[in-house]
Amino acid sequence: MALPMKLLLVSAFLSLLLLQGAAARSSPSLTMAAAAKCGAASVEVEQTNTGEKVGYDPVFEVTVRNRCACAVRGVRLRSEGFASSVAVDPRLFRRDGGGGGDYLVGDGRRIEPSAAVTFRYAWDRAFRMAPAAVHDDCS
Repeated sequence: MALPMKLLLVSAFLSLLLLQGAAARSSPSLTMAAAAKCGAASVEVEQTNTGEKVGYDPVFEVTVRNRCACAVRGVRLRSEGFASSVAVDPRLFRRDGGGGGDYLVGDGRRIEPSAAVTFRYAWDRAFRMAPAAVHDDCS
């Protein structure tokens, strides 16, 4: 009789531990803590050659996607020497006022999780673009 009672107590204890673990994983505070660590690495930059040309310059499409669990804002890309033979909408991509090779994406506005800002430019080659800064809106 003592052994079945011990097994029952152990299984009840293990069930409680599993339930607490599941609750902790779905807890908003835990989600916020994990999301608060969103940094420049949570922004994905993808460039593709569209196959179109402006004069002799190929046209490139750049997609800046938020891979953070919460919205981000103030996304800046570093792209030394960036130039385009066609106008790029400054609401989508423009030189940051602080000088250097940083560019503000999407007017610095919020980009929701999994959402993206896309723009095009044309030049004789693709420019290297890397996330430089981002602010998360995990509040």
